[in-house]
Amino acid sequence: MKRLPLLPALALVLIFALGLTFGLVACATSTDSAEATPEATEQTGEVVSPELQAIKDRGTLRVGVKSDVPGLGLLNTTTGQYEGLEIELAHLLAQRIIGDPAAVEFTAVTADTRGKLLDEGQLDMVIATFTIREERKAYWNFSQPYFTDSVGLLVYQDSGLETLADFDGRTIAVTTGSTTQEAIEQQIADKGYDISVNFREFPTNQDCVTSLSQNEVDAFSVDKAILAGFDNDSRVILPDSFNPQEYGIATRLSSPDLTTFVNNFIIEAIADGTISTLIVENGLAE
Repeated sequence: MKRLPLLPALALVLIFALGLTFGLVACATSTDSAEATPEATEQTGEVVSPELQAIKDRGTLRVGVKSDVPGLGLLNTTTGQYEGLEIELAHLLAQRIIGDPAAVEFTAVTADTRGKLLDEGQLDMVIATFTIREERKAYWNFSQPYFTDSVGLLVYQDSGLETLADFDGRTIAVTTGSTTQEAIEQQIADKGYDISVNFREFPTNQDCVTSLSQNEVDAFSVDKAILAGFDNDSRVILPDSFNPQEYGIATRLSSPDLTTFVNNFIIEAIADGTISTLIVENGLAE
């Protein structure tokens, strides 16, 4: 076998050694870069969806709430502050999203206006005794339920009315946009009551109560937690309890990331007992 001259042979050895060294350096550099990526992510914080980022950038969570439902969503005329279970949930969500529980802009809504304001983009979400129903899911996303209530009837003590079966020919006040009338009609059918009931719609709960006090209607019907705010020495909630109502937080169909965030929050708040505690603290526990 023919030998290579000494100098060329040494040159080949040096070239091979240098190539190996550069290759190792390149691999090390590549590995270091890959390992540095997670560190960079930690330094910049977790990735936030555009929907949540928009709320963060605005610095305010816009929430539609009830202003006339004690225990759930009530505007305290003395303090000028909103209070109740749904108000507390809004504050907790503001803490999670923005980092400040006070960074909430509340808008008073009714059963008739809450969906419209959400659709128009004036609200990020609605936490306002919004019952989860299959037909509503075609228009809005809902979180897991955070509270379950039932429909009831509020009458005057001296009305002589003791149960829904006594309402033949009577008139019941309901709020516009609610599902109460449907629930009552279904209850009448389920019980087989041979009665005919009339309904009158009003914009707000207070309007319904005012109509009741002026003897324009015989009863006001809505979820019992809402009726509890209008119960007094002269008015009473009848024992009838029907059509369970599960309340969920509503968001737009076009906001899937926000919906997921809110739903995960509710699941966690139920699991760790936060919602149970708030239900008790706001006088909603039976």
